[in-house]
Amino acid sequence: VQLQASGGGLVQAGDSLTLSCAASGGTISRAIMGWFRQAPGKEREFVATINRGGRITEYADSVKGRFTISRDNSKNTVYLQMNTLRPEDTAVYYCAARPNAILSDTRTSVDDYVYWGQGTQVTVSS
Repeated sequence: VQLQASGGGLVQAGDSLTLSCAASGGTISRAIMGWFRQAPGKEREFVATINRGGRITEYADSVKGRFTISRDNSKNTVYLQMNTLRPEDTAVYYCAARPNAILSDTRTSVDDYVYWGQGTQVTVSS
């Protein structure tokens, strides 16, 4: 499975962005999907995850209430709606997939994911 993240850009604090992650070469309908981010000089960190059915989500405390993860299995795509962006949200955002998941499972660890996209840059100016 190949993952292609898109939708990043340069925005001002308080603005919104929606990231997309399109999968090819296989279906993600049975995969847990996640978004992670990595700022310069920092480790990659968890942002959000969604179960394969799209009904169970988890978020990092730093984005809870501002970001929303969703998926459209018919389009083989996962989204990250980011509202009220802050300068500290500046990072490269990566989508990831853990295939063959059970229905109720979600994962927050980098090590739990098998496939990764190339990343899309989000820069939030103050």
